[in-house]
Amino acid sequence: MQALVTGAGKRLGRAMALKLAQEGFDLAVHYDRSAQEAEAVALEIRQMGRRAVTLQADLLSPSATAALLPAASEALEGPITCLVNNASIFEADTLQSATATSWNRHFDSNLRAPFALIQAMADQDVPLVSDANNEPRAWGLVVNMIDQRVRNLSPDFMTYTLAKSALWTLTQTAAQALAPQIRINAIGPGPTLANQHQSVEDFARQRASTILQRGVNCEDITAALGYLLSAPAVTGQLICVDSGQHLGWENQGD
Repeated sequence: MQALVTGAGKRLGRAMALKLAQEGFDLAVHYDRSAQEAEAVALEIRQMGRRAVTLQADLLSPSATAALLPAASEALEGPITCLVNNASIFEADTLQSATATSWNRHFDSNLRAPFALIQAMADQDVPLVSDANNEPRAWGLVVNMIDQRVRNLSPDFMTYTLAKSALWTLTQTAAQALAPQIRINAIGPGPTLANQHQSVEDFARQRASTILQRGVNCEDITAALGYLLSAPAVTGQLICVDSGQHLGWENQGD
């Protein structure tokens, strides 16, 4: 089995790449500028007895994005059967401050690139398989990393939220379009890792202000990924792994 994780050199991308290796996948570890970190992830995967390659691509470039999944398949010598669209740009703007640049950066990274990678995955020539009941079993799984914000809307981070909301729509419509060959699902993380704009104190307040009064750990996210790998009847779903943040969070410290 072969998997591609975008933005896999750091943070949640790293955790999900390692989880997939534990589940028996060979990995294409994508990065843009984090070459050293991506190589470290690939080394960890190889030490687990799996194959791993690192692939650089600027996902703001349509041509680089289009070439990424075929390159991963070629390097791993087999079709990509699991795609995790994790790479993302997350920058602050508002309705008043948003520009064409902020719009394009968020929509290119959070919507156009996942769309193109899903297209490339679907273009692979992989035969449909059947299960013990002689019913179709999807050969592929896409997991789009979204954000609980799509179920907890606010005007903050305007174009980012719009792009992630569109990615949630893509998750559902692609699930319809690609069934029964490929399942398309999404994970919506809550406060897992502090972003570059946050102080330690602000992030601690965010974690404590969820309705479960705790944050989310990387292991919580990878547990959701593990569930989706093992759930052949699940498609078109968003799992919010957010300590209930989408049900009522004060959005303190954004």
